[in-house]
Amino acid sequence: MLMRRCRTGPHLPIAERLHPSCSWAKVGITAVDSSSLAVATFRLQKKQGKGPCPFLSACSSQLLISALPTGEHPRMGALDVCPFVPVMNISMEECVICAHVFGQRLSEELGVPVYLYGEAARQESRRTLPAIRAGEYEALPKKLEKPEWVPDFGPPTFVPQWGATVTGARTFLIAYNINLLCTKELAHRIALNIREQGRGADQPGSLKKVQGIGWYLEEENIAQVSTNLLDFETTPLHAVYEEVCYNAEALKLPVVGSQLVGLVPKKAMLDAAEFYIKKEKLFILEEEHKIKLVVSRLGLDSLSPFNPRERIIEYLVQAGQEDKGLVTKPLGAFVRAVGGRSAAPGGGSVAATAASLGAALGCMVGLMSYGKRQFEQLDSIMRNVIPPLHQAMDELVAMVDADSRAFSSYMEAMKLPKSTPEERERRVVAMQQGLKTAVEVPCTLAVKVNNLWSSLKMLAHHGNLACKSDLQVGAKMLEAAVFGAYFNVMINLKDITDEKFKTETSQMVTRLLEEAKQGSALVLALLEKREA
Repeated sequence: MLMRRCRTGPHLPIAERLHPSCSWAKVGITAVDSSSLAVATFRLQKKQGKGPCPFLSACSSQLLISALPTGEHPRMGALDVCPFVPVMNISMEECVICAHVFGQRLSEELGVPVYLYGEAARQESRRTLPAIRAGEYEALPKKLEKPEWVPDFGPPTFVPQWGATVTGARTFLIAYNINLLCTKELAHRIALNIREQGRGADQPGSLKKVQGIGWYLEEENIAQVSTNLLDFETTPLHAVYEEVCYNAEALKLPVVGSQLVGLVPKKAMLDAAEFYIKKEKLFILEEEHKIKLVVSRLGLDSLSPFNPRERIIEYLVQAGQEDKGLVTKPLGAFVRAVGGRSAAPGGGSVAATAASLGAALGCMVGLMSYGKRQFEQLDSIMRNVIPPLHQAMDELVAMVDADSRAFSSYMEAMKLPKSTPEERERRVVAMQQGLKTAVEVPCTLAVKVNNLWSSLKMLAHHGNLACKSDLQVGAKMLEAAVFGAYFNVMINLKDITDEKFKTETSQMVTRLLEEAKQGSALVLALLEKREA
């Protein structure tokens, strides 16, 4: 949520200005980032789609202000913009519903004008935030009198103590600033060069889905190219940094790090890591090390410490989850859970465990054949072989819980009411979908495993022979995992009514099993032949 600084009281982070009687937990809200003076981020549980409304009602007296101060950042209200962003286990459509409910109730409880933008917009002309915010707070009195600017919710009346609020649903926006030792005007010149809007329709900028402005950060005595990445899949984090560096070099200006405002998706950081790993021909496996590389290359700690556990959204969400899944349990507890009197975790989770351990053993053999003088001649081979095994190890671990969740969705569908014909129909549809999901998970596992045989064959040819037994065990674990996937698919297929789906899936998983048998046999044969 974006809120401007208040003149009532000291410039404290938003969370410290809110009334202490406001308990976010009671309305299903967790504050995950509130260190900024202007931006606070909250995690909202899916079942608490209406949670922000009592939160805002309880805190509204603390946020109402006599007038909005001017500043570098555009603004039009005390609660300027409140987007709903799908992060985990929720769809964009559900976020649109949340935005509509929130906007309506905010306007009803506080009597303020509210506009919808992004995926929640009801008018095409209101899809972008700059279009709605044009003229900012000062233009609101006259703007609200125009028919084309009647709010989506609330009265078309100017409320001096509040202004107006924009809410909506969108993909994750990254607020990212690049630091420069120059004037505000030179920073803005670079911003005009790179932002999609450029200098107008006849002079577009170089980066798609990027907004930008140049400003001067008085408290740090530096200029910044301040950007919003509207879609980091289209224009990634590192592309913005590199483009600013390119423009700065042309103007003979020094770049001195950068700054992320608020939270950032893990994928954006890992994509940047992969860029620098390829660019510099580095060999980095661990996620933690990749994040450190990005912090270093982008200079994300140039203005303040960058703690990934507090700034990467997935880490924060996972830390706040009560049920952290099977993979966080101690080994003994996991084994006892499998051995308990319940259908899940069962064979699917055990197959995923076997697959992850098989990949882990392959990764271990690779690492034991790398990084020492005696294996120097294998350096280029191991740099290619190890990463897919390491990545698969992490992905297959996650499938331990994915299989258990998939089966649980089917069990939940079985509990649905069946009193009326409509209820029975909904129950049947949900059960069929649950079964298909339960089938898709082990099929995906088998595909991931079979993608590893080429790496294992290379290890069988070139790997440290002292690790022969480890590679043999790894190969059989991977083969056993595909056997497990096959049996789990076949037992669930018999209850699926979609005959085309059944036939295609049965043929596919049979082919995958045969591929795993051949892959394992070849790895074992290569190892035996090599020793001889």
